[in-house]
Amino acid sequence: MVLFRRLLGDVLRDRRMERGMTLREVSAGARVSLGYISEIERGQKEASSELLASLCSALDVPLSDVLREVSDAVAVEEAAVAATPISVTVRSRPGEVVASAA
Repeated sequence: MVLFRRLLGDVLRDRRMERGMTLREVSAGARVSLGYISEIERGQKEASSELLASLCSALDVPLSDVLREVSDAVAVEEAAVAATPISVTVRSRPGEVVASAA
């Protein structure tokens, strides 16, 4: 869940910055406190569907675009985790023969 919150915040921040908007401007447009939006962008707070819709409206970006971008970012993270080799070390006792995996 933390990964999703962080990625959602990253996408919202990127979209805000692409539009040259300040947190204060988004806060006024969405009618949400500046501090709360800041926490959402940092991945510290979850945004309800209503709040997310309000933020997207203030940013003039479709909610579906934001969710698609977050979904793509999650897929990249999943692929990176899946591609990370896992090293297994088996400790042997004296006289034992052990196969190793890498």
